Amino acid sequence: QVLILKGLKHEVSCLRPSPDGLHLAVGYEDGSVRVFNLLSGEANITFNGHKAAVTALQYDHLGGRLVSGSKDTDVIVWDVINESGLYRLRGHKDAVTQVLFLKEKNLLVTSGKDTLVKWWDLETQHCFKTLVGHHSEVWGMALISKEKRLITGSADSELRVWDITYIQEVTDPEEPGSKKSKGSLPGAEENTEEDETLELDEHPEERLVKCSKVGSIMREGRDRIVTLATDRTGKILACHGTDVVLEVFSVLSEEEVQKKLEKKRKKAKKKAKQNSEEEPERSVELSLQEEIQRVANIRASSKIKSFDLILSPKGELKIVLLLQNNIIESYNLNLSAQVPQAVRVSKITIGGHRSDVRTLAFSSDNIAILSAAAESVKIWNRSTLQCIRTMDCEYALCSLFVPGDRQVIIGTKTGKLQLYDLASGSLMETLNAHDGAVWSIALSPDQRGFVTGGADKCVKFWEFELVKDESSVQKRLSMKHVRVLQLDEDVLCVRYSPNQKLLAVSLLDCTVKVFYIDTLKFFLSLYGHKLPVLCMDISYDGTLIATGSADRNVKIWGLDFGDCHRSLFAHDDSVMYLQFVAKSHLFFTAGKDSKIKQWDADKFEHIQTLEGHHQEVWCLALSPNGDYVVSASHDKSLRLWERTREPLVLEEEREMQREAEYEESVAKEEQPVVAGETQGETGLAGKKTIETIKAAERIMEAIELYREEMAKLKEHKAICKAAGKEVPFPVNPILCAYGNITPSAYVLEVFKKVKSSELEESLLVLPFSYVPDLLRLFNEYILLGSEVELLCRALLFLLKIHFGQITSNHMLVTVIENLKKATVSRVSEARDVLGFNMAGLQYLKREIEAKDEVTFFADATDRFEEKKRKRKKKEKMVLAVL
Repeated sequence: QVLILKGLKHEVSCLRPSPDGLHLAVGYEDGSVRVFNLLSGEANITFNGHKAAVTALQYDHLGGRLVSGSKDTDVIVWDVINESGLYRLRGHKDAVTQVLFLKEKNLLVTSGKDTLVKWWDLETQHCFKTLVGHHSEVWGMALISKEKRLITGSADSELRVWDITYIQEVTDPEEPGSKKSKGSLPGAEENTEEDETLELDEHPEERLVKCSKVGSIMREGRDRIVTLATDRTGKILACHGTDVVLEVFSVLSEEEVQKKLEKKRKKAKKKAKQNSEEEPERSVELSLQEEIQRVANIRASSKIKSFDLILSPKGELKIVLLLQNNIIESYNLNLSAQVPQAVRVSKITIGGHRSDVRTLAFSSDNIAILSAAAESVKIWNRSTLQCIRTMDCEYALCSLFVPGDRQVIIGTKTGKLQLYDLASGSLMETLNAHDGAVWSIALSPDQRGFVTGGADKCVKFWEFELVKDESSVQKRLSMKHVRVLQLDEDVLCVRYSPNQKLLAVSLLDCTVKVFYIDTLKFFLSLYGHKLPVLCMDISYDGTLIATGSADRNVKIWGLDFGDCHRSLFAHDDSVMYLQFVAKSHLFFTAGKDSKIKQWDADKFEHIQTLEGHHQEVWCLALSPNGDYVVSASHDKSLRLWERTREPLVLEEEREMQREAEYEESVAKEEQPVVAGETQGETGLAGKKTIETIKAAERIMEAIELYREEMAKLKEHKAICKAAGKEVPFPVNPILCAYGNITPSAYVLEVFKKVKSSELEESLLVLPFSYVPDLLRLFNEYILLGSEVELLCRALLFLLKIHFGQITSNHMLVTVIENLKKATVSRVSEARDVLGFNMAGLQYLKREIEAKDEVTFFADATDRFEEKKRKRKKKEKMVLAVL
């Protein structure tokens, strides 16, 4: 492991490295995009524009623009250098699955689950072409053959291949001057003469690009495409479905195609001579299968989630696969071999489980953690977070540490109890305990035995005993079946009371039955849940029992009379696990809604929510001292939570919860409408968030402070005039903190601190009453020549959204006139400076290149002379030998 990029609480849905390899764009489930610097590991840029998960990211070939596609059907183009959104492209009717920039042209291709592939002209920001040849969702796209071909993958086993012809390249030999040159801008095609565009006018969308289907390549997989991609050179194409096979294809270059054609022509001529037929020479063409050849199929050890590949200069293909079961595998493929065979070079499997962890347990000394899944039991060191033992097991459902922490017992889905020795990591004993799954296991408070509950409607009591092993002299631990309690329904959970007098049993009929342990007589029935009770626990003093059910409720009962104290709506989905904190009436619950919550069973209050998991939380375990909680989830992670010494104030927690809810509601609100803008194909890139509202509030506060200070200054001048002497002016503490700056300079400081990506959205929610003051201040700043680029951007946006009100306001006419003069002169000055600097840099570049060429030729001459000397020396030696 080299680097960890710390994100926020949302799950990562998409990754894309920049062309220079120094940055990584990361898309999240909440629709945000963050750009990380791979040298420092920090996220410098955050883009908020999408309302749903980001599904596709792509940089242009220079790395200056980033385009993102999302489940909310929008495509947004971002300016990475200016850290702001350029525009939003609307047109897809379902989630966007892939986005591709065309290097040579200013064009964008997007595919979606709405079966469409759309072509966008980024000069005019509109969709000029839609491919409709797919019968189902388009899941992937790739460009090959120097962007002359497009390959699309759909829900069937067909890879469709499309030929791309750029209209600018189609020139008429009779009228060479009639068409634009190859380097002309897209969209500049409309001034061509009428007779030439007669054919194109029938298809007005074909003014930039012609796209025709060439044929199909058949995959071996029958399911949908998951990932379809090429390497950087575009020579290798690979794809995979929802299975374990990665299919690798080789794409012939133009030179290789010509060589093959030449060979085919020669063969055809030879054949014609042999047949002595004098028929006219038929045109020889390569089939699509000959141009795009299957290289190999790579079979991974599990289902593939994603992949990437790199072609080394030596012709070796390196492939990295990310698998569904939490493994990363690396393969090498030698393309120069007669029959290329993929060789697995390495894999990363350290630590975690290959499947969901269904049971957790803490050792009595709070140091070791047991986690068990469908294939293995792992023991972890809590302080170092390292896996110290891995033991193969059957599908585990429940577990416990045997007193002494030297052995562990696992209850399995097949009804077995497996006893493992931790020192040797070996399986000591397997017992067929139940005829169905062992759903629950509980250690007796006297630590001499345990109880198990299974799907065979039995509760079985077991005792630990030492038995003599035939192979060794020493005795070893074993389990002895003592008693059985037969019930009418499947047993889901069993728990002992701390005084070992009562046993609580949760049944499939939604009730919890309490029995006396000594006689196994029935004591209480706790009924009230609408669905089965999946988990429960009894408090340390034996007075309370809390039950968690699939009906999403937690009920707190008294164990003396079996009365329900309170029913709490705990989670948005089934409550999967519940456990009391040692020596208290606080308890934790885990739910299928991916949350862990802490509750107070005396006051019936929700204390706090632990958010970190992204999918269902299956189980949790509390350390015996109550300082640690470990949880396991369907997102393949184990999370360890530590109790801090920081006091928890419930009012503050409620306030934070309300703030979080408000922030979520702001994001879901309808976006403000920009005057004069229709809800067409394009729109603003950003979206209204709590940050943009805060930024607008800061600007408003700064302008209000400026107004107050200007009013005070006016008043102060009047007082000085009346007094006939200079009276000291009271300084505002805020301005003092900024180094005694002027009120107008303070407004500029606040303005500069607004994030570039949030500027437009902040100005959009700014009331018009603040705009006149802002325009006057802009005039002042631009005349001083400070932050011209930022101010011009804000000014043009304000003029665009408040055009009607500004033009109808006579007070602002002179301000706008002055702004016009100031901005034009300052912008032309800035352009002159940039032009001068560019020319200077190009001159320096030419100078350096010229020097490099001289040194290169000098080095070459030296090498030539040295070779000559060596050759002469060798000749002399040969002569001497002769």
